[in-house]
Amino acid sequence: MDGSAPAVSAVAPGESSPPVVDEVDVIVVGAGPAGSTTAFHLAQAGLDVLLLEKTAFPREKVCGDGLTPRAVRQLVAMGIDVSESAGWLPNRGVRIMGGGHALELDWPRLASFPDFGLVRRRAEFDEIVARRAESAGARLVQRCNVTGPIIDDRTKHIVGVTARSVDEKGRPNGDSVSYRSRLVVAADGNSSRLSVAMGLERRRDRPMAVAVRTYIRTPNDRDDRLETWVEICAGGRILPGYGWIFPMGDGTVNVGIGMLNTDKIDSKIDYRDLMARWLREIHPQRGLSLDDATEPIRGAALPMAFNRQPHYTRGLLLVGDAGGMVNPFNGEGIAYAMESGALAARVMTQALARQTPAQVEQALSGYPRLLREYYGGYYTMGRWFLRALGDPRFMRWAVHRGLGRRRLMELSLKMMGNLSDKPGADAGDRLVNALQRLAPKS
Repeated sequence: MDGSAPAVSAVAPGESSPPVVDEVDVIVVGAGPAGSTTAFHLAQAGLDVLLLEKTAFPREKVCGDGLTPRAVRQLVAMGIDVSESAGWLPNRGVRIMGGGHALELDWPRLASFPDFGLVRRRAEFDEIVARRAESAGARLVQRCNVTGPIIDDRTKHIVGVTARSVDEKGRPNGDSVSYRSRLVVAADGNSSRLSVAMGLERRRDRPMAVAVRTYIRTPNDRDDRLETWVEICAGGRILPGYGWIFPMGDGTVNVGIGMLNTDKIDSKIDYRDLMARWLREIHPQRGLSLDDATEPIRGAALPMAFNRQPHYTRGLLLVGDAGGMVNPFNGEGIAYAMESGALAARVMTQALARQTPAQVEQALSGYPRLLREYYGGYYTMGRWFLRALGDPRFMRWAVHRGLGRRRLMELSLKMMGNLSDKPGADAGDRLVNALQRLAPKS
């Protein structure tokens, strides 16, 4: 990063180096919400950004398609039109079902966040955010599969990536090329092959969850609330997770189940069977059946609570799922993907303006500290919460007793959605903020 040409190691001895086709300030690997948000803010700051995506838009991603006010705030900050006329379906809160209760809660009214959520299919959502990054000046390259990091032999820093173009089925259809940059961002999801290639493995002591979903045809495709069912049972016990029914406004609802992956749950659980049994149980109320599904059930892993660290090392920054940013309280990933992207862009913009390599490194080292300050205490509480979910006694109490206490559930919505004003405007905000300050930031 001192302007001199580094000695580069990108291929095995005896092989020729792929040709360099571009040199930029920052390469962002992955054009999901994390990568595209990072690229947007970097480009807005005047940096030359290359956004590499291994597929082509529009493309499918497993998701509930529901956005909390925390995610909406990020969209608004990017200047994206979130009106209903622009194709977004708004909602005013959540409906929580379970234990004979049907509790409707509004999103809290806060100075820091909007008081509405949104629904949009991920196939559309991701492209909207990526195109917004393009409009800010980022260069998007689709069907570009990153195959590995380029490492400076002297500093051991990443100084670019090697890549190959692929066809619609992901098969290589071109020669290997090199892209060079001052910094690289891993926004390539839970598996994050780039992070692994840099020696960053997933932390086994941090929680993981599994989400499965499909779309089901129904005339009841509009609702002003996101609906969650917290009584998902198997083998006579309430499982640590929840089901959801999110209206899409297009003749379908997004139906899914999110489940904590613990040693106490059979790792061979048949999620299709679990979803089918749950839908049969609630059929009198919702009339939904997998017979009316428009596509197969698909699943994805949810990496939670900083399950890959450090978030900066040797020229590489991790954002979104690559850094395990999913909220352990509710499985929400999009808001934290976008927020971490904005934070990373802010740090990189300041770092690349520094005059010496040492000063650049000093600035970049602040990124992990910034993430811990934003999320560390909250994610620690989330890990504690997940341990409680693994106890059947807690689950029975939460479902059959907790849901009957509106004030408690209003506070829980603030906590689980990470929606509070700082400094707190009311007693609930102050309590949530105090708990986050007291919890260890790890």
